[in-house]
Amino acid sequence: MNGKKQLNHIVKKRVLKIPDEKKRNNNSNGDNNYSIPKVTENELKNLDLKSEKTKELMKEYEEETDKYAIWRGSITEGFIKWLKGEKIYDREKERISLYVADETKADWQDFINTHKEKYKTVSKLIRESVNYFIKQKSGLIGEDLHKLDEKTLTNISHALKEPLTSIKGFSQLLIENYKEELTEDVFNTIKNIFDQSLLLENKIISILDNIKMESSKYDILLIEDDLATIRLLTSYFDSKGFSCKGVVSGTKGLQELANNPCKLVLLDIILPDYSGYDICKKIKSNRNLKDIQVFLLTAIPGSEVEKNFEDSKANGYILKPFDFSDFEVLFQYL
Repeated sequence: MNGKKQLNHIVKKRVLKIPDEKKRNNNSNGDNNYSIPKVTENELKNLDLKSEKTKELMKEYEEETDKYAIWRGSITEGFIKWLKGEKIYDREKERISLYVADETKADWQDFINTHKEKYKTVSKLIRESVNYFIKQKSGLIGEDLHKLDEKTLTNISHALKEPLTSIKGFSQLLIENYKEELTEDVFNTIKNIFDQSLLLENKIISILDNIKMESSKYDILLIEDDLATIRLLTSYFDSKGFSCKGVVSGTKGLQELANNPCKLVLLDIILPDYSGYDICKKIKSNRNLKDIQVFLLTAIPGSEVEKNFEDSKANGYILKPFDFSDFEVLFQYL
């Protein structure tokens, strides 16, 4: 199918009409959704893709919108809309429809009429109102989230992330495996969904995962990447009347100490992110934490621990495999 027949087929199928002057100039919300058509309706129906004029229009369209005029041998819907003078939205922008009662719309319009110097359209009023609301409420939202207990926060995080994971996963699957079968418009829509899901995921993480919650007080912080050791020692200290909280990385340990300093830290030397020696140095160099007793807990030979012990500024160390009696020396600090 040549270019002219192909375009005629598309035009007939979609029953394209160039908007008249009245529709272009009288939008319900005052936004300009149309521009002057690039071609007449007759020229659009008989458009020759090989003509110099059409090639110039295609080049202009692609430079102006950063979209393709031809996608996999077919004329794009966006190019046709552009030729008709219809508004083409940027990839980074999304048109949102908002349904309100006539009374509400009238109230908004009355407000605009009395503030014409600042708000020329309903769209601008809505955008600025939403931005103002977000700025005013962002601090309050953070304060409210700080009051949540850990279980509630975990449930919220799960409820937000689970559907987002599906959306992100399926959109990525379509992008990577079916790109050649998608039209440009569909591909761009899916790509936008994927990009927005990443942004939303990061937003959720920044709001929920990094909240400094007010956790309950405890006596011992155990920084240990072996869960079995954490369960064993937590039960042991509990039987002795002392509360113990375990975390599996140095990063988590430092975050926990920043939010809720304890009396004593049991610190594994080999951790997935930091060396236990470095963690101990950070604790001892912090004026708010330096008085906390830090005991290294490790399977490294004692001779090796001794080489770094003084530099780490630790208060003592316990070697694995340990006996419960090894921990009795700690009780004097609790």
